[in-house]
Amino acid sequence: MEWSFIFELIAPELVAVVAACWLIGTMLKQTPRIPDWSIVYIVTGFAVVLTGFVLGWSAESVIQGILCGAFAVLGHQFIKQAARAKEGEN
Repeated sequence: MEWSFIFELIAPELVAVVAACWLIGTMLKQTPRIPDWSIVYIVTGFAVVLTGFVLGWSAESVIQGILCGAFAVLGHQFIKQAARAKEGEN
């Protein structure tokens, strides 16, 4: 798989949105009252709203927001699963 293709899907000006989503997701994960299953929805919703403010409100900005939220969650999972594999879990 060529990673440059994935990076081309998200507009370059939205790198800060991905970083913010990653930070929000990390903070939500540490919040005891928020169930893990809901974090992806909260992060994606946050990404869509933030992307709407950055790019303006359009169908493309909604899609870009979904991609930003998904990229942040996926990136977190890659790191988490790699750490588990390194430790010998699963």
